[in-house]
Amino acid sequence: MSAPIRGRWHIGRVANRRPEGDTAVRITLEVPTWPGNDAGSHVDLRLTAPDGYQATRSYSIASSGDSTHVVLVVDEVPAGEVSPFLVHQLAEGDELEVHGPLGRYFIWTPSDLDRSPVQLIAGGSGVVPLFSMVAAREREADHGDFWLLYSVRTPRDVFFRDELATLSHAKVDIIHTRESPPGSVRPPGRLTREEISRLTFPASATPRMYVCGSTPFVETISRSLVELGHEPARIRTERFGGTS
Repeated sequence: MSAPIRGRWHIGRVANRRPEGDTAVRITLEVPTWPGNDAGSHVDLRLTAPDGYQATRSYSIASSGDSTHVVLVVDEVPAGEVSPFLVHQLAEGDELEVHGPLGRYFIWTPSDLDRSPVQLIAGGSGVVPLFSMVAAREREADHGDFWLLYSVRTPRDVFFRDELATLSHAKVDIIHTRESPPGSVRPPGRLTREEISRLTFPASATPRMYVCGSTPFVETISRSLVELGHEPARIRTERFGGTS
């Protein structure tokens, strides 16, 4: 996108929905008035109950560019007010109120003049905005290297499995924390500092870094990156909470 776009409310219709991993759903909304969005943007979704009660939640956008299709991935929080409805009850043809696009800080744009390498580090569903960056990079021929380090519980929880497997302009490393795939030589477990050092760009490459996941994940990863010599100013973070 060439210039920031002011977010506003739109009406989106569910054009398609499909399972994404064991506990999530990928939702494609057709939003006729959508102005397009940069990779890394997010939206607010608002649900209104028959009695007038409203609940609003923020979700990262998995798509970018000028299309009027907005792709979201919603991971269910069983005790939440919004995500169980979106995962289990929302149907194709249903309409949702969508406010966006939102976000200025946590974005990557193909028009960026900085050709430094880009390091993406995701925890769980935090991969959604980072996938939008990888997909945007895939459409560009003249940009720095992209690496994605993706920490996920089990092989069944990997989002965008097919798309990640066919990328031609990004290196993808997936770390499993609870269950490793058959044949894996790495036992399941959390990312270690040694692995972060080995699987990400060194500080000497001065990469731009985007880290997204739960608050504990983001804090741990960011601290390790600083300890490995990366400049805090080049580390952008986005966190999600535990209610949805």
